Amino acid sequence: QVQLMEYGGDSVQTGESLTLSCKASVFTYSTYYMTWFRQAPGKEREGVAVIYPGGGITRYTNSLKGRLTMTQDSAKNEVYLQIDDLRPEDSAMYYCAAGTQLRLADVFRPGKYLYWGQGTQVTVSS
Repeated sequence: QVQLMEYGGDSVQTGESLTLSCKASVFTYSTYYMTWFRQAPGKEREGVAVIYPGGGITRYTNSLKGRLTMTQDSAKNEVYLQIDDLRPEDSAMYYCAAGTQLRLADVFRPGKYLYWGQGTQVTVSS
C-alpha cells in the first residue's frame, strides 16, 4: 500500500514558475514509476511527467516538454514537478501516481496506476 500526498499548488500569474511536491509513505525509488498527471474541468486526466524506477529515465509529454522538470529525492520519498512559464491552460488539479511493471506505452495511461494522491490545485491567471 502506497499513500501519496501532493502539495505546492497555488494561484499564480502567467509566466511564473511553480514546483509541486509529492510525498510517498513508502520507499518508491527502486520499484515504482512515479508520474504526474493533471486534469482540468471537463477534460480527461493526462500524464505529463514520469520518473522510472531507479531514477535513470524521465519522460515528459510532448506538449509540455521544455517547461517541465521532474526530479526525485529518494531519501525523502518525494518527487517534484517544476512547471515554468505557466499559462492559463495549465490550470488543473495535479495528481501524483505510483505504478509498477509498466510498458513505455502505458506510462501516461491513468488506468495503469494503482496508487493516487488527492491532488493539488494549480490556477494560472492572465
